[in-house]
Amino acid sequence: MVQSTQDRQLEITDISQLQLTLNNQRVQFNKNPYTDYQTRIADLKKLKKMVIDNQHIFTKAMTNDFGHRSVEDSRIGDIMTTVMGINYSISKLKKWMKPKSRHVGILFQPAKAQVMMQPKGVIGIVTPWNYPLFLALGPLTAALAAGNRAMIKMSEYTPATGKLLAELMATIFPQDKVAIVGGDIEVASAFTSLKFDHIFFTGSTTVGKIVMKSAAENLIPVTLELGGKSPTIIDNDININTAVSRMILGKALNAGQTCVAPDYIFCPRDRVDELTESLRNAYQKMFPTVRDNADATSVVNQGQYNRLHGLLEDAESKGAEIIPLNESIEKNPQRKMPLTVVLNTNDNMKVMQEEIFGPILPILPYDSIEEVIDYINANERPLALYINSYDKKFQKNILQRTHSGGACINDATFHVVIDDLPFGGIGASGMGNYHGEEGFTTFSHPKAVFSRGRISFSHFLFPPFGTAIHKLVFKLFIR
Repeated sequence: MVQSTQDRQLEITDISQLQLTLNNQRVQFNKNPYTDYQTRIADLKKLKKMVIDNQHIFTKAMTNDFGHRSVEDSRIGDIMTTVMGINYSISKLKKWMKPKSRHVGILFQPAKAQVMMQPKGVIGIVTPWNYPLFLALGPLTAALAAGNRAMIKMSEYTPATGKLLAELMATIFPQDKVAIVGGDIEVASAFTSLKFDHIFFTGSTTVGKIVMKSAAENLIPVTLELGGKSPTIIDNDININTAVSRMILGKALNAGQTCVAPDYIFCPRDRVDELTESLRNAYQKMFPTVRDNADATSVVNQGQYNRLHGLLEDAESKGAEIIPLNESIEKNPQRKMPLTVVLNTNDNMKVMQEEIFGPILPILPYDSIEEVIDYINANERPLALYINSYDKKFQKNILQRTHSGGACINDATFHVVIDDLPFGGIGASGMGNYHGEEGFTTFSHPKAVFSRGRISFSHFLFPPFGTAIHKLVFKLFIR
């Protein structure tokens, strides 16, 4: 564990300290508004080393926050993804930082044009509870790669992880470069009211609207990574066991508490029973038991646990069939739930109105792909969409006729960890992208630079107008 020091950075929980911290970061940024390549690489390497050296402590903190969290869930979803993202940024940063040449038309020659990627300044990052390390350090990686400073508001639902991150961050960065903020919803509200140079928010659509409204008061650009009901579509020809094997980890990881987890499945009507049985077999192989299984993650808190049970109770009261895939769904002190299939749903049920964010999986039968596409397009645009089919025409039809933040074909959720793919939502599922180069771009300002040397012919366009030169220019370029 980190040794005590008098000047250790403490997690900020006092609202009065927020503006002071922002002011200090902005003063330091203005002293050096364009950090060089070597400094950015050094920052990224320090961040990576801190994560790797303390990965076991981080997994313990996340277990404390969840009541129980599978160590492998934390290593896959938080540690590995963070390290992979840092490594990719390190490998590509020199290319990203290089000014990009742009075309200059003959009328404005001789000259050159470039786009210079300039750091924005101080970035405010709001982190959710479900992947507290990855969703804090993923945006931070992009912010540091782009040459910025950052303040990170951690979720009040993961206090142990927030405090540990603040303690460890103090060993590699001063608070005027990276600051960790804790506290409750009042602190979060004050945080998003600060005049950052960019706000990056991951969370619910409801809160995202509040953050965007607050940012608009100060004309602050925002990136919103929200949620939504992400559908999975199974075609009529693919082997059901294959389809299940490709999507079930995306739903089972972290007890389904993942923004891009499959939210519900469209299945050909005559294959629903086959799909249910395949899900049961696959899930029981992964989790022979749930309550006493160290691999099974708990629902994060009692409020979320009660909400999930409420979804099932509401669905059952309205005619749904509830099918736990290995154990009873009776409430338990460990807040563990088996993956539970819901059949005979309708749109009056809350489970079909709200993002589930847990181990509940409705199956919707369909007779034609047209009704599937119509259903998706009639609802809010999802963060992700999953297609299980080897039929290229089937794939293309869905991809071209629906909108989603991202998509996987014959897989689920892994598009998020492909380093060279942008990640982001559309419509109610978010705005803006990050990861890879898109993250670097999000936290940079593309400054246009037009440059001339000793020779310039622009004076030929000056008044008085009506000369032969003017007439020739208009003839050549207005046509």
